[in-house]
Amino acid sequence: MNLERTKQIKAAITAVGGYVPNTILSNADLEKMVDTNDAWIRSRTGIKERRILKDASKATSFLAIEAAKDLISKSNLDPETIDLILVATVTPDMPVAATAAYVASSIGAKNAFAYDLSAACSGFLYGMSTSAAYISSGRYKKVLLIGADKMSSIVDYTDRTTCVIFGDGAGAVLFEASPNEFGWEDEYLRSDGQERMSLGIKAGGSLHPTTHETVENNWQYLYQEGKTVFKSAVSEMADSAAEILKRNTLTGKEIDYLIPHQANKRIIDATAQRIGLREDQVLMNITYYGNTTAATIPLLLNDYQSKFKKGDKMIFAAFGGGFTWGSAYLTWAY
Repeated sequence: MNLERTKQIKAAITAVGGYVPNTILSNADLEKMVDTNDAWIRSRTGIKERRILKDASKATSFLAIEAAKDLISKSNLDPETIDLILVATVTPDMPVAATAAYVASSIGAKNAFAYDLSAACSGFLYGMSTSAAYISSGRYKKVLLIGADKMSSIVDYTDRTTCVIFGDGAGAVLFEASPNEFGWEDEYLRSDGQERMSLGIKAGGSLHPTTHETVENNWQYLYQEGKTVFKSAVSEMADSAAEILKRNTLTGKEIDYLIPHQANKRIIDATAQRIGLREDQVLMNITYYGNTTAATIPLLLNDYQSKFKKGDKMIFAAFGGGFTWGSAYLTWAY
């Protein structure tokens, strides 16, 4: 008997959405809080301002829900048709209950199962790989991937090495089977746990449960060893982007857009230079949002969506705590 081979399903992004809070925390504002200044911040990070969710009663789920609602509204998506919701975040509402489950219930996605994914600033990139795999398997038809972080909830605003960098926000994309030949093409993802103490939060986990002592030592806040993180981010983001081009026999001239994690303008510039891109090929919004961790990549897609056309070749690159990093190649499907 001749059996017809099942055609491989290609996953594609079919809709995007985003949300940032209204409150702006500018460099001038930070000058009044810590020993820093606008020129220093801009020259080292490229950041002018960032958005902050000031309402203490609202958490990461609020940001994620708003981004999901934006996507749903723009795409006329029926929430009940969503099969799965993933929320990439390092600032979940609570340590045990999945933020994604609350988001799903809040937007009316009653037929979806949901869970969180934690890989720091690489979380959304890893989530894209997971979403694409679910769609390609044929098991699910609609996967809503959200990157959301309320970084202001874990930043020490007396620490100038971290408070100048981070902001709050959320972005969302819908993965479905591609309506054409475009979509998820390839990925190159890596991690190295040996440097996990260089970027993270010391307390709150099973290694150092929260105590009076950990709070007194401010271990509930994000910390980083700046030089170690910067050096690794520059090399790994650039190397992974170069590797994904090599694997797909592409040159910088053939790429339409680099969609990089918005950690630091100098890191982004180094990645773009490594793969031979012009300035107009590199998308950035770090100037106005800062580093929103898992939300940077989907916020880029949301902000620049009007520029994209069917078939555009995109390279994604990210680096985050853990350490986690990688790149991916996607062709825009609509």
